[in-house]
Amino acid sequence: MTRLEGQASAHDVPSSSGLPRVGVDGTSRLTVEPLSGVSAGRARWPGRKAPPPGSGQADSAAGRADPLVDDESVDRQAVEQEFHELREFVAGLSPDDITAGGWFAKLLAHALNSYTTKVDWQYFQEKYKGVPADAIVDQRIKMAARYAAIEGGLSAGAYTAAVVATIGSLGGASPMTVPAAMATVMVDIAFLTRLQLHLAYDIAVLYRVPLDLSDPDDLWKLIRVAFTIKGGEVVREGVVKVVPAAIRPLLKRFYSGPVLAAAKGLPVVGKYLLQRNVIKVGIPVVGVPVAVLVNRYTTQIAGRHARAVFRNEARVIELAERLSEETQHPRLLPWVAWFVIMADGKISDDEALLISTLVRLVRKRHQVLDEEFALMIDVDPAELWRRMEATPGDLSDVAAAAERVATVDGEVNKFERAALSKIDDRCNAARTCDVPSHP
Repeated sequence: MTRLEGQASAHDVPSSSGLPRVGVDGTSRLTVEPLSGVSAGRARWPGRKAPPPGSGQADSAAGRADPLVDDESVDRQAVEQEFHELREFVAGLSPDDITAGGWFAKLLAHALNSYTTKVDWQYFQEKYKGVPADAIVDQRIKMAARYAAIEGGLSAGAYTAAVVATIGSLGGASPMTVPAAMATVMVDIAFLTRLQLHLAYDIAVLYRVPLDLSDPDDLWKLIRVAFTIKGGEVVREGVVKVVPAAIRPLLKRFYSGPVLAAAKGLPVVGKYLLQRNVIKVGIPVVGVPVAVLVNRYTTQIAGRHARAVFRNEARVIELAERLSEETQHPRLLPWVAWFVIMADGKISDDEALLISTLVRLVRKRHQVLDEEFALMIDVDPAELWRRMEATPGDLSDVAAAAERVATVDGEVNKFERAALSKIDDRCNAARTCDVPSHP
């Protein structure tokens, strides 16, 4: 079989290699070693090429697969190449790898190591000069959905009740043999898993949301965004509207079940994904194999979910960047922001991301490291007022920043409005004090 230039096969992934070793430690917690070729596991931005969603390395067929061009023949060729490449990966799995979920940890290493050393925001900017991130993300989601549907057609015939019934008994099979039909099922699951994992990663890169894949929290975040979408999230984000009504009950079954917990480890994710795909055994819907429909629409939903998550994070990060860049009072800014955030006694995810990013940027851009702020537990209004009174000059930029902080997670509530009012009063008082008196 001819592989794409630089493309990895299952035989390129020995456990002793420099690939990330992901699994569970003695306390059943997710563990990961740094990805080789990625500084401290960080998905760096400069100088890398980006593959299309799901390909093992660079763009399938070395750049022929352009997400802004819908060419079915090129798409099919790219999918068939990867389908055969993943057969090599599946051939290296034992029955226990499949039933116990260990296949996912191996695929994760297979999918992320070389991919994350090549994918970067700069590549997209060079390839699609002048095209906004939203447009590129939209087209990559559509391309991934096409790939998923094509591959679903290649593997649909393997989804029979007899094959699914063998999943539970594979643990007792020879460690060197997996039934041929079951191998095709695993190629389908591996293809879809890697495709959606890469798609989520692409979207994070395009929105310039940094992911440190040596950090278990960031690794789990990528996994959660790519795979653990709940039915409620699908409805809330409105992505179900793009799915034909005849398919919605099928997808509801696909997304039903318990929520995954990070502490359960990667093999549990593998079992979870395996069980999800059992619904592909069934009567074709409107004449189309179930695998084709499930692959297409779950990939589309996964992409739209990733877009909702990472675009929102990009919005919050962008706000923090603007606040830190525009402020005339970098020492006062974090104190005012935190006062507004804590006004209602709750911290939303958006607020937590905003304050952490803001503190980092103020330190980087203005060389401000406030240990007193870092050690603070409860916000003391008197201390904030003292700091504001001791700050000379016009504080109108501080009041304006406070208003923007209050809106980061939605509509301003009554507690936040009260906090903004107090800040305005102090800023107005400071402005009055600065007005020179006339004889």
